[in-house]
Amino acid sequence: MRRIGIYGSSFDPITNVHLWTASTIAHRCKLDQVIFLPCSNRRRDKKMKTSDINRKALVELALENNSTFVMSDYEMHQEAWNIDTYSTMKYFKKCYPEDELYFMMGADLLVDIGDGKWDNSEKLIEENQFIVMAREGIDMLKTISRSPLLRNHDDGSTFHLIDKGLAMEISSSYIREEFNRGGEPRYLLPEKCYTYIQNNGLYGSESSKEKSKQKT
Repeated sequence: MRRIGIYGSSFDPITNVHLWTASTIAHRCKLDQVIFLPCSNRRRDKKMKTSDINRKALVELALENNSTFVMSDYEMHQEAWNIDTYSTMKYFKKCYPEDELYFMMGADLLVDIGDGKWDNSEKLIEENQFIVMAREGIDMLKTISRSPLLRNHDDGSTFHLIDKGLAMEISSSYIREEFNRGGEPRYLLPEKCYTYIQNNGLYGSESSKEKSKQKT
């Protein structure tokens, strides 16, 4: 039986922090595989800054040459009404019936689930296990204890809290802003992703063609 982490995020764009976080959690939690799951543009609760095609391509570039990391575009093929974490985990459990699956998320999402803001929150917590990453300003133990939903399912194995050494807060939004304003976020994301973003003029960056025109 393998241990598999499902790492859902916008990845808009994927960053070195995403990769470092996944690598650290895989090491600490003894995961055999981490599945990167980019959100769909069809999701009702998120608005992406670039297309599914581009974000998928960026994740694929970032995961090259790492056999532990794989990507799934499952959510990108679902209709909006069918996209929620409970349904997604149900799908992956059917794909990997012999393995132990964990949904990886930040503590900010744990707060939202505890407040009942997610679809099928009760069934999601009841039927799954979670690896929860610390976020600045959020006390994960207090978050669980103050929520009836979370504390009533805290059996010692539902929540795996990672509260040390994951404090890097360089976000995708920061990188998007840097590209948009002519900054230099080159070393905050994989080199191939940086080049892809520039070549395709994503996030307001100047494409290589535009730059060559300006030089001539």
